[in-house]
Formats: sequence, structure tokens, C-alpha cells
Amino acid sequence: MGGARAISDQPRLISSFVGDLLLRSTQPLPQLFRYKPGCNRVSMQFSRSLSGLTNLLFNSRKLDDLPNSKRKSLKPGRVSPPRPVPKHIQRPPYAKSKMMPGIASGPEVHDEQGIERMRASGRLAAQVLQFAGTFVKPGIMTDEIDEAVHQMIIDNGAYPSPLGYGNFPKSVCTSVNECICHGIPDSRPLEDGDIINIDVTVYLNGYHGDTSATFFCGDVDDEARNLVQVTKECLDKAISICAPGVEFKKIGKRIHDYADKFRYGVVRQFVGHGVGRVFHADPVVLHFRNNDDGRMMLNQTFTIEPMLTVGSINPVMWNDNWTVVTEDGSLSAQFEHTILITSDGAEILTQC
Repeated sequence: MGGARAISDQPRLISSFVGDLLLRSTQPLPQLFRYKPGCNRVSMQFSRSLSGLTNLLFNSRKLDDLPNSKRKSLKPGRVSPPRPVPKHIQRPPYAKSKMMPGIASGPEVHDEQGIERMRASGRLAAQVLQFAGTFVKPGIMTDEIDEAVHQMIIDNGAYPSPLGYGNFPKSVCTSVNECICHGIPDSRPLEDGDIINIDVTVYLNGYHGDTSATFFCGDVDDEARNLVQVTKECLDKAISICAPGVEFKKIGKRIHDYADKFRYGVVRQFVGHGVGRVFHADPVVLHFRNNDDGRMMLNQTFTIEPMLTVGSINPVMWNDNWTVVTEDGSLSAQFEHTILITSDGAEILTQC
């Protein structure tokens, strides 16, 4: 998850926000953003550049504008009330306050017990994601996917991590077509030809497991299929280079180099992150070429979650302060895994 909130509260740092640029600033968060509710625009007020990053704006776009496409522009539907969680289920600290904890300082490095708990939470997240994917078909509302995900998570004694994180109202993120990330499940039915990213995070026995995948709805055209395939390959290639001592910046280079071969854009404002006892921790994992410091550590867990686009990489935020779509309405796809750094490489924790 990730996005930005009106500065009267606090800008969002959720599973993938403005990465290093924001996290290393000494300015208070509200001073980094200029936000006007209703205008779909958030702009950075921070002058530091990041590895040639020239476009740091959440630009505005009218919802009806979708040039050169047969697809209908994505529009918000009705959002149902948050679903209840039984009292006996352990909740993450932010669930009561609904405040935005941001990204915790320090890496998530685990002992044997922690590793086993990470494996359990990752395995459950993968199973929930696989189950959620079976609902993807024309006519199904994304709110129905949320209902199924929510029920499976609590049936397994876990808490749906997105629920209440910075006041996020649902238990899963569903991002359709041009939605880059953090789509809120609602009453909009899926249509034939849609693509949808489902982002699942569970909190089980005090540990978060975080994963996502992009699914096809009905008869999907080649443009969408190719984008989804390359995005998945970017994730796989990035994971393949992970091992103790490897520089994190190599992840961004591997993803960016491969995306360039197909002329796809790599979204910069949303990042991977450490995950474990907290939802979001160091390191910030950039998916584009960068010169950041930092190396992977044995028994460390973090996510890699590249977001690729057919066209513009500039994000536009809806008035719900969560949903982020491409500026030009072009398609976006994402895949994500939580991985554990092992002595001989990396173990994918979020697979069945």
C-alpha cells in the first residue's frame, strides 16, 4: 500500500511512497507537500533531486479524459463500511489509533522463531491472494473481493493489515487498469478486458506478510498481457540477484534495464520496504536506477514491488486520498513478494 493524505492529517507512507526523497528529509512531513482537497494534486516542496528523478508531482487529470483508448476511464464507486474483525484476533498497533506510523527505522532481521513466523504470515498472504484471484471475472465487484479476502484472513486468525492503516477503509487493495496502486474496493463491477492488481497483507502472530499480483479479467488484449508479463519478469529478475551483501540499488537497475527493453515506464514515487514485525520498515527499495547506499543482510525481510506503465509514470491521486492512477490513463501493472535473505540467496515467503 502507499499514497498521500491531506496535510491536515499526515502524508501517507504506505508500502510504497515517495521513497528516499521523503524519508531522508529533515523537514516536517506537512511542509513537504502542498495539497488542495478536490483538485487531485499533491506537489513536492522539497528541492533535493534523486538520481535524475525529474518528475515528482502528482499531476491532475480529469476523470473523463482517456485519449486513444477503447477502455472507459476508471471512476470511483460506492465504498461499503469497513468489515469487523473478531476481538480475539491480534491487531497491529496502528489498528486502534488509525494513525499513519510511516516507515520504521532499522531493518527487519529475524531469529529462527521470527523467520518461522514470517514464513507463516507469508504463506497465508499467498494463499489469500491465490483465492482472491479466483473471483476475478466480469461482473464481480471489487467490494466482493474485499469481502472474500477479509473473511479468509480472519478465519485463519489473522488481521488484514491494510484495514485502518492511516484510516484505509478496506481489507485489501484492488487496483484496476490505470490504477497504479492503493485502489479502494468498491461497487464498480469488473469488465471484460480489465486487469486488476490485488494487494494482500496479513498480520499473523505479530508478523506481516505482504504480496500482490495482477490478474486478467476475461478476454484481455495483447497490450495488457504483455505489460503484465514483463512486470512479473521484472520482479523475478530482481529477486534472482538478492543475497547477503548485495547492494539494494542493483534491484532498481535490474528492473529499470529490463523495463526499458520494452519501453515501459517504471513508477518512481512508490517503493518496496522492509516488512515483518512492522508493516513498513527500512530499507526503502527503489525500483528504478539510483545511487542509494545499503546492502542486504542475512535473515532480513523486505518487499520488492515494481509498478510498470504503458505510458506516463506520473501519478494522479483521487479525492479519496488513496487511489493513484496514471496521468494519461494508460495501463499499469504490479507484482510483489516478501523475501527473506538467506545464506545462498533469497527465499520467496509469499508463495503457496
